[in-house]
Amino acid sequence: MQCVILAAGKGSRMRGLNGDVPKPLLSVGGKTLLQQKLDILPDDVDEVIIVVGYLGQKIREALGDSYRGKRLQYVEQDVLDGTAGALWRAKGMLKGSFFVMMGDDIYAPEDLEACRAHEWAHLVSRVENTDGVGKVLLNESGAIEDIVESGGHEGGAGIAGTNMFFLDTRIFDFPLVRKAPNSDEYGLPQTIIAASKHSGIPLRPVTATFWSAVNTPEDLVRAEEMLADRSSA
Repeated sequence: MQCVILAAGKGSRMRGLNGDVPKPLLSVGGKTLLQQKLDILPDDVDEVIIVVGYLGQKIREALGDSYRGKRLQYVEQDVLDGTAGALWRAKGMLKGSFFVMMGDDIYAPEDLEACRAHEWAHLVSRVENTDGVGKVLLNESGAIEDIVESGGHEGGAGIAGTNMFFLDTRIFDFPLVRKAPNSDEYGLPQTIIAASKHSGIPLRPVTATFWSAVNTPEDLVRAEEMLADRSSA
């Protein structure tokens, strides 16, 4: 099985903390953000495709072509045209089912396993405030009906998307969807939602037992504390 990690962004909200280091190589809990993900992949994930862009050569140099028995491959997102654009760079390398995750979020291994119970799944988290995150809306059958980007909803308590998906190559049978009508970026949530509706393949929510999004220096501190709490539990 395969996993795609999207690690091409500049991490501009880190406010200079990662000036000469790509954000996925920042350290938290004694590991880089990329290592945090590589270490939780199921044993049968034997190939990881990392989509790189900003300072991508440093990621290649840091990880090389293998990690703990898993083959690492790299593709370049030369134009930052969104998360769906990033995944599409890996299209020709993928087969069957695969995970997709962000280069800067931290997840739990048991949640990845839970996602595999479905054809297509999205890891979600119930939060008290959805400001700043995508808000997940469910239909009557409990499948995901929509994922509304930050700024497009009123916030408040609800279900947040973690940007971790379990998909298969049927996703590539459907066109890319822009993040917003006039956006230069193609959004992965928007593309998957449209593909799910057109294909009839339900996108199932899987509630995370652990998730830490790392976008700012403050998030790094919070992630460090959450990982410490998790390890001592």
